[in-house]
Amino acid sequence: MSNCIVVVQFPLDKRTKEQAIAGGILTAPTYRGLAEKGLIRKDYLNGDTGTGGVYLWENRAAAEAWFTEERVQMLAEKFGTAPTLTWYDNHVTVDNLKEQVRVNGVPHAVSQAAE
Repeated sequence: MSNCIVVVQFPLDKRTKEQAIAGGILTAPTYRGLAEKGLIRKDYLNGDTGTGGVYLWENRAAAEAWFTEERVQMLAEKFGTAPTLTWYDNHVTVDNLKEQVRVNGVPHAVSQAAE
């Protein structure tokens, strides 16, 4: 079964580095607590075209269980604008920190680098 990536974007002004870090640290405990519900990783976004997050889930069912209509509505109320959610199936991952290539979450042997 493939992992699922959800990109959540809010069309808001770019925050300062300090604001972005403070916001991430404030909400990080929520996402740490989602490990047992299938969240592998969340990266916080802060850019010229908005703010948001990239979520890597064990599978689409886990992502859908979190991003319910009620949660999306709550996020819209919190940020004052509706988020855009973009869903991706993630079949192949190159993880240079773990020195792995994974296919559907399972380590996969790769013979050599492509030129």
